[in-house]
Amino acid sequence: MNDIFRSFGRALVSQLHPRMLMLTVLPFVLATALWGGLFWWGWDPIMGAMRSFLEASVLTSWIYSALDWFGLQSMRAVVAPLFVAALAVPLVIASMLLFISLFSVPAVVRHLERSYPDLAKERGGSIVGSVFQSLGSTVVFLVLVLVTLPLWLLPLFFALVPPVLWGWLTYRVMTYDALADHASAEERKTLMRRHRVPLLTMGVVVGLLGSAPTLLWVSSAAVIFLFPFVLAGMLWLYVLIFIFSALWFGHFCLRALAQLRAERASAAPPPSAPAGDVIDLAPSDVRRIEHS
Repeated sequence: MNDIFRSFGRALVSQLHPRMLMLTVLPFVLATALWGGLFWWGWDPIMGAMRSFLEASVLTSWIYSALDWFGLQSMRAVVAPLFVAALAVPLVIASMLLFISLFSVPAVVRHLERSYPDLAKERGGSIVGSVFQSLGSTVVFLVLVLVTLPLWLLPLFFALVPPVLWGWLTYRVMTYDALADHASAEERKTLMRRHRVPLLTMGVVVGLLGSAPTLLWVSSAAVIFLFPFVLAGMLWLYVLIFIFSALWFGHFCLRALAQLRAERASAAPPPSAPAGDVIDLAPSDVRRIEHS
């Protein structure tokens, strides 16, 4: 637990470095261009398709009946935007993680190398491996989102399920990228198995931090005319949070790797002299051996 708090504090200090703040620019521009363009050109068709789907859904009639019972008939117009937001948030998060994994995390790890100058690089990961790790984890994440999506409509589960899912995805992606250069494949698997609970806890905390921009997203569905500005602000917050998470996971994982190697070095037997080596003895030692 101390390692979690220690790496959290060091990541917070590192986040304020100008180089780390600059790393938010490229993922923000890419995500804004992708999602901003999609919603700018496709908002009306997306909303039309969602309303058509909801009109034929049994779940929507139940929601409308509940709103009517509470006297909130005017909130019917917000249901479709809320569903669009709920479906889009996981896709936005997955794309942000992919962009940051490819363009920002390598620079974050290079920045952290100053704190661990004696840590040798085993290069057990690669860019291709990072892409496959991110895509594979994202597919599992999206399947889990679809399975648990009905629970997102319930207040208690909406506060619990998304952070846990985002935490799992963040833990899988960030751990691989943080150890890709310095750890071997065997060391990475050992650390992920040994520190699974702390790493998942860190991921869940990052997921909870990600709830802040999600609340902005959901509120923008009710204030549609501010939606483009809220979308841009939300994307930048996501980038900032994920850069911080990369620093947090980087500090934790590199320190854990250094500890693992120190443990193995101390447990390793001392090297023995190879057979057949000639041992030079002083003449007095030779005479002592002959008389014994």
